[in-house]
Amino acid sequence: MTMRTVPLRQVPGNSYVHRLWAGTKLLIVLILGVMTWALPSWPALGMVAAIVLVTALVAGIPLGAIPRPPWWFWGLIVLGTAINASFAGLPAALVFLRAIVLGLVLVASSILVIWTTPMAEVAPALATLMRPLRILRLPVDEWAVSIALTLRGLPLLIEELRMLRAAHRLRPTTKGRSDHPSAEMGLMDMITAAMSSALRRSAEMAEAITARGGTGRLTAYVSRPGRIDAVALGVVCVACAAAITGTVLL
Repeated sequence: MTMRTVPLRQVPGNSYVHRLWAGTKLLIVLILGVMTWALPSWPALGMVAAIVLVTALVAGIPLGAIPRPPWWFWGLIVLGTAINASFAGLPAALVFLRAIVLGLVLVASSILVIWTTPMAEVAPALATLMRPLRILRLPVDEWAVSIALTLRGLPLLIEELRMLRAAHRLRPTTKGRSDHPSAEMGLMDMITAAMSSALRRSAEMAEAITARGGTGRLTAYVSRPGRIDAVALGVVCVACAAAITGTVLL
């Protein structure tokens, strides 16, 4: 699999990670994200990377599912490190690398949740986690449905962009005449076509939802956390405490 393949799909499996409640996975990602944002140290980043790696192994994620960034991605990282090292020395280069590692581990943890969680369970989990906000009379269910539809629509949008790009490559080019319509096809035309396609898709989805009587219930069955969720949260909290202790001692 390369970066061209859409990674926002569930990897089939029946591991302990797949059986975790979707809200537990979201809470774990939130805890790890807040800790690494407030304490972006190497022990904390190493702990998060270890949790992501162990979780992927327990979930049985195959190596073929891991996206492989293109060469220019790693080239930009090397170039940025060299620029920081040349202007501000080794400490600046280490800070730059730490920021890159922070972004990579957070993206990896988020994609791991998508790989092990059905999209149909995200909306009810979000609605359950945001239930205290109903005291303020906030539209929690509408927010949860919007997020769920966004997650479901992302693969469709990415696939549509790939088709637009392929159609753009197949357009005839005329080098001799600059006034030919194909010579004016540029980035703005691609953006306009993508926006038009997105609006058309959203209109079709809205009509389908309206024809079915609205959003209705978020899920046909109620899912709740169990003992395995409490164990997972406990392990993550202990690991975070160990990472904070290690950072303070260093």
